[in-house]
Amino acid sequence: MTTAPRASTTDRGRDPDDLLPSGVVSTRGDVPPLGRAARNRTSGIGIMATRRPYVGGNWKMHGELAAAVELTENLVAGIGDTVLKIDISIFPPFPYLQAVGHALGHTAISLGGQDCAAHLEGAHTGQTSPAMIADLGGKVALVGHSERRHELGESDAVVAAKARAALAADLQPVVCVGETLAQREAGNALQVVEKQVRAALEGLSATQVGRVVVAYEPVWAIGTGMTATPDDAQSAHAMIRALLGELYDAQLAGSVRIIYGGSVKAANAAELFAAPDVDGGLIGGASLKVEEFSSICQFASSS
Repeated sequence: MTTAPRASTTDRGRDPDDLLPSGVVSTRGDVPPLGRAARNRTSGIGIMATRRPYVGGNWKMHGELAAAVELTENLVAGIGDTVLKIDISIFPPFPYLQAVGHALGHTAISLGGQDCAAHLEGAHTGQTSPAMIADLGGKVALVGHSERRHELGESDAVVAAKARAALAADLQPVVCVGETLAQREAGNALQVVEKQVRAALEGLSATQVGRVVVAYEPVWAIGTGMTATPDDAQSAHAMIRALLGELYDAQLAGSVRIIYGGSVKAANAAELFAAPDVDGGLIGGASLKVEEFSSICQFASSS
């Protein structure tokens, strides 16, 4: 099979994604596991050694111009030769793309957009086309991040259109999927993620999907201090990889990189990246700290 089957758009209901008070780190005692059967699930497809690790740094809406340039220069120095072993992308705020791109220079670290429009050009006030990102030297774009799905109401259909537009502009889409805490507590985590993946890949050829990176980011773990256990992350990643095998074939499924995001930091990165179907991470707050992000990249290169 060369294209994914048609999928319906996801439920656009909004669930809260409240931040914990400053300094509070959850022990996940109130976050239900996926269940014994799910936790024991492995994809049975491919091994990490066949996939180049990938780490992305999503700066979100932080910083100012001078600080962004300084951070970029320090990251280039801190990451050093690690970028020769793994793929690394950074996603600064849109106004700083060009300046950050210049600061990256000829390093192998890729520049990316935190989002992109579903159109290459046109009368779409306030949006940024993937072609514009590419014109500034961008190589990659995030699509479907939970903060856009839940704060701005982006549907699965919109996410799919953005992924197609990114590919049309020769950008690599990082397609973000993940369940809310309410969906997890209802026992629907894997079903929600499967629906999002099916929708995002609808109509894409095997060649196109081979360029996609899938980021599993449980909504309840983003910016909250809570993190999925390695077993929970592995279960979700294994399901996604098995789904890719069902929609396309085992060879493609074994080659697509599936990364984890959700309060990843240097202290937990090695354990998360050791899971067989976890191919790296999409990093939020820790990507703004040179030592933290550099350490996370080093752990990914050693996984």
